[in-house]
Amino acid sequence: MKEIELEDPYTIPYKGIYVVCDKNNEYAEIIEHTNCYGGAAWSKFHYSHSPLILNTRSIGNMIRYLVRTGSSTLDLKPSRSAAGIESVIVSGDEIHISYSGLGGGGVGATKCRALAEGVLRYECTESGGGRAAKGTIVVPRRERVLIGIDDTDTKETGATWTLTHNIAKELDCPESVYLSHTLVQLYPVEARTQNCVSTVLEFGCTGDLAKRELLENTKAALKKYSASDQTGMVVLSDFDPKEVYEYSKQCRSGELTKDYAMQYASEHGVDVWMDGNGVIGALASLAWFARPDESIRLEAEIE
Repeated sequence: MKEIELEDPYTIPYKGIYVVCDKNNEYAEIIEHTNCYGGAAWSKFHYSHSPLILNTRSIGNMIRYLVRTGSSTLDLKPSRSAAGIESVIVSGDEIHISYSGLGGGGVGATKCRALAEGVLRYECTESGGGRAAKGTIVVPRRERVLIGIDDTDTKETGATWTLTHNIAKELDCPESVYLSHTLVQLYPVEARTQNCVSTVLEFGCTGDLAKRELLENTKAALKKYSASDQTGMVVLSDFDPKEVYEYSKQCRSGELTKDYAMQYASEHGVDVWMDGNGVIGALASLAWFARPDESIRLEAEIE
């Protein structure tokens, strides 16, 4: 018989909590990386009733909340809307998120989140039992950086999705957090390696210096490890990549030229960091960040 010793039996700290904002600080996406998906799924359901929440999605063990910034009043009710997000306030380089909840929902809303990686500091009330609880966490303000990559492999060597993930994992740090990795199915053109799939990496960066270092290191790693001389790497720093939706649709339904891809990137604010033929697929991948279950189907449409 094994005797279990639990240091804190009623707390499961989240792995990490990160927030990316749009340029005007009107919208934010709260990305919670959980250690217990069951508890996070419960939160996802109940938080969806919060007035500030526009959309919720789960990807693996991450829950993503698209929110309007500001404050709201929650009407907490057991079993139906027992916890929620009261406010998301941007203050300079920091974001203050206030949660509240009843009973076990109060535990998750306060201490479990307060102890997550990425949290700078926190305040919370007592929680658990029949109590209502409130807590506020403070996290760095981040901006979304999308890196589209294609054509790092040959018919004999490698796979772009594996190389890009391994690079991103190595570059993951508090200033540039690695948030998601998505494979994007492209139209199977003749000049493909095998499956005609590109990759988009999503990072949350705390500032221009962190972003520059991330991109320079990514490019250097691609040059070092790519098995192809036609690697494409493109970058878009934007909360919503809607500017490339139309291009992605075209690239997933027919064959495009490199000249067209370069022109489209230039006209729609996308920076080209490596300009091999892979830029065609790399540009198309940007629209599908954090949509790995949809992006692998050619017939899927971006909503």
